[in-house]
Amino acid sequence: MSNLHLELIPVLQQLGNPRIAVIGDYMFDRYVWGEAGRISPEAPVPVVHASREEDRLGGAGNVVANLVELGAKVCCFGPLGNDASGHEMVAALEELGADASGMELCSDRPTIQKIRVMARNQQMLRVDREDSQAIDAATSESLLAALVAAQWDALVLSDYAKGCLTESLVAEVIAEAKRRGVPCLVDPKTSDFSRYRGATMVTPNRAEAERAAAKDLADMGLLASEGEALRSNSGLEALLITLGAEGMFLLDANQEPLHLPTAARQVYDVTGAGDTVIAALALALADGLQHDVAVRLANAAAGLAVAKVGTTAVGREELLHELRASTPSGKVFSDEDLEGVQAALATFRREGRRIVFTNGCFDILHAGHVRYLTAARGLGDVLVLGLNSDASVKRLKGEERPFNVLSDRAEVLAALECVDMVVPFAADTPELLIRDLQPDILVKGADWRGKGVAGAEFVEQSGGEVQFIDLLPGRSTTGLADRIRSRES
Repeated sequence: MSNLHLELIPVLQQLGNPRIAVIGDYMFDRYVWGEAGRISPEAPVPVVHASREEDRLGGAGNVVANLVELGAKVCCFGPLGNDASGHEMVAALEELGADASGMELCSDRPTIQKIRVMARNQQMLRVDREDSQAIDAATSESLLAALVAAQWDALVLSDYAKGCLTESLVAEVIAEAKRRGVPCLVDPKTSDFSRYRGATMVTPNRAEAERAAAKDLADMGLLASEGEALRSNSGLEALLITLGAEGMFLLDANQEPLHLPTAARQVYDVTGAGDTVIAALALALADGLQHDVAVRLANAAAGLAVAKVGTTAVGREELLHELRASTPSGKVFSDEDLEGVQAALATFRREGRRIVFTNGCFDILHAGHVRYLTAARGLGDVLVLGLNSDASVKRLKGEERPFNVLSDRAEVLAALECVDMVVPFAADTPELLIRDLQPDILVKGADWRGKGVAGAEFVEQSGGEVQFIDLLPGRSTTGLADRIRSRES
């Protein structure tokens, strides 16, 4: 898996910024966060003491959010209620940078809203506001006209069976994508996949595929045989069945069935994961990637999506960092790739993660180093390790040092779970690197207390903090080298 992830890094870096049209059921989700500490005296239900509320784009809106984060230019088409939530959603789409001029405000239906009450990172209750009746002919014609008039390189149908994607509208928009010769992707809710005939790829989950096939798809053999029959009979170029913890299964008219194991490290919430998958697929296919490569990229993005709570978008830099982190060599940045380091850190900061920085030579890794780095990582959310170049180690430690060259030291350090990024630097101190990266927390060993730590003044003036960590007594590279020499003499 790590080698495949490593191969995806240049693919992701070289992706362009295609124009993607998203038509379907847009939703405006609200999350009420709080603590559940007691049971209601009125009924056997928990009482959630609300501490904050948050609005997020849901349904087709979450597809748009993912596409924008992944670098696409997006135009939006769908019905909303002519109500406060509808106007707020248009504003939210425009704030993302999407073109919302194709959205239709309707007086005969409310904006779809899902209100989720959350406590302890779990969903306690969901309240839905919606009208799932099919849109009228006038609204359908208006949406189609706007879609045909727009410029786009791929089309996504986000079908939540809430009334937007009627059978006639689906046929018309797929025909328009075929006329343009661009990819058309569908996230389905109906069990009749033939209504999407002519689509490039349809992306059901296992339960949706089983309903469409009218039988259980309990193992890979059945997925291959029945999935291929379903794809062929429905007139689809490709069918991608998402399998949760078991990964994804691709049925393609032009290649053998392909099963990709899950890329998720830990599943917290599958809400919106399908939106992330179809967004990554649309971006990749619009940019001309082959189906199997696009699916591998989408699988990696889905692994990030389910590790978050609620409907959240996965960004290109975040995905790039995840691909790098999945293999030790991917955590190591070039001393000339400052822009890449800063972009990765910007993604973490948008998520509210605290950046920890420490530095050193780390010539011969020992238990003292491991404990120190683990403690440093525990002070925040992301640990960036500044690593002295070979030349700077030689100036600081003497001509016989380092015992291990920079590439070897970086690879060993990157293999530690507590280290998120390794950034070499050529100067004798990391002062300039610290100024460039602007960490929230600067960490040094307790032996540096009172000695004037490089970068400390800058970090504190920038609102950060400096922390000192006690070292494990009797462990040092110099001590190890001296003991080795004494045994050899």
